[in-house]
Amino acid sequence: MKTILVIDDEDKLRGLLVRIIRAEGFEVFEAANLKEGSKQLATKQIDVLLCDVKLPDGNGVDFVSSTKIFYPSIETILLTAYGNVADGVQAMKNGAFDYITKGDDNDKIIPLINKTFEKVALKKRVEQLEEQVGKRYNFDSILGSSVAIQECINLAKRVAPTEATVLLLGETGTGKEVFAQAIHNSSSRVGKPFMALNCSAFGKEILESEIFGYKAGAFTGAIKDKKGLIEEASTGTLFLDEIGEMHVELQSKLLRVLETSEFIKVGDTKPTKVSVRIIAATNRDLQQEVKEGKFREDLYYRLNVFTILLPSLRDRKKDIPMLANHFLELFSNKINRKICKMNAEFQENLMKHEWKGNIRELKNVMERAVILSDEDELTNQNLPLEMQLQSTQGNSNQLSAFDLASAEKLHILRILNYCKGNKTETAKLLNIGLTTLYRKLEEYKIG
Repeated sequence: MKTILVIDDEDKLRGLLVRIIRAEGFEVFEAANLKEGSKQLATKQIDVLLCDVKLPDGNGVDFVSSTKIFYPSIETILLTAYGNVADGVQAMKNGAFDYITKGDDNDKIIPLINKTFEKVALKKRVEQLEEQVGKRYNFDSILGSSVAIQECINLAKRVAPTEATVLLLGETGTGKEVFAQAIHNSSSRVGKPFMALNCSAFGKEILESEIFGYKAGAFTGAIKDKKGLIEEASTGTLFLDEIGEMHVELQSKLLRVLETSEFIKVGDTKPTKVSVRIIAATNRDLQQEVKEGKFREDLYYRLNVFTILLPSLRDRKKDIPMLANHFLELFSNKINRKICKMNAEFQENLMKHEWKGNIRELKNVMERAVILSDEDELTNQNLPLEMQLQSTQGNSNQLSAFDLASAEKLHILRILNYCKGNKTETAKLLNIGLTTLYRKLEEYKIG
């Protein structure tokens, strides 16, 4: 139920407002002064406040300000018998949703209340999403029981409450950004901005503008000031992924931020102060980069305050079934399909694979398998072709480019894969009978 509190010392007008609003299906509470209204706010779940400006025990304009401090989710509409521009401006500055005149604007009350509730609903949705994101990216959401990943989680938990700069090392796809967000959400900066940037995605000039921002007129096309991510992330955390790709000139500007908590925007002459925590990540060997002159040694030591080396998926194969099941549930729910298990051959091939793309590659393989599956169980035929062929490797039946039977088997697998496992379509494309296809599938021990 949508709830409204009306605070007005004029009994007749308050009663009229309550009846009009209640007739529209809202739950309405009322109070004759700010003291009574404060008690209602403290004991009731109020969404919107309609408050008179002139009250026996105070001013509604000032009351808006205190309401916003203690009940930030409540939206306020101020009512006054005498329109006053100065009061209206101050009311909006204090956080009022709108300011209307009694009598003259009676026909606008209900449309305005509906508009106010749209903002309340949007704020609640944003709060829900922020809560979901917070839950999603915490240490409990990092899957894995292997010693390797648990050691990383324990280290991250130790450093999260501090203000220390963190350097996350590891191959592409090992979950560095997930760790960065979990560290942020377990720190005193939780609820504050978390900004992420992949340093390899931009050239030097664009990257400088993205990180540090610029002043209007700094270059052609800079028609207004732009905040960089480092300023947007102030009071929160900035995650710089692939920091090893950052140009040496920009490294010196980042070093200044770490040393002095200030930076200079492109085209500016005065420094800007920030309070930001830096978490950086790379798949490069920064020590080797330092030796080769590609990375500043002083920046490396500033970043290397607390280092966590994330293991590759092939170094924590024990976790593959847990991760695969998680992605199976995630993607089957996403496409509203009941796929609840993986057969033994499918799981065996997951364990055999090298996973050079790590968790990101596993996620992509599982999403593809779920999309291709027509049954309630994932089978080998739902895997990419190169993974299907793994079951033949390491034995006497290994495929050979010079063997006719091997070439035929490979061709059948490719067409079967192309037809997403549809044997009738596969037989048509191969220009053979369905019975012949089934015989060859049995002969070659294909799914």
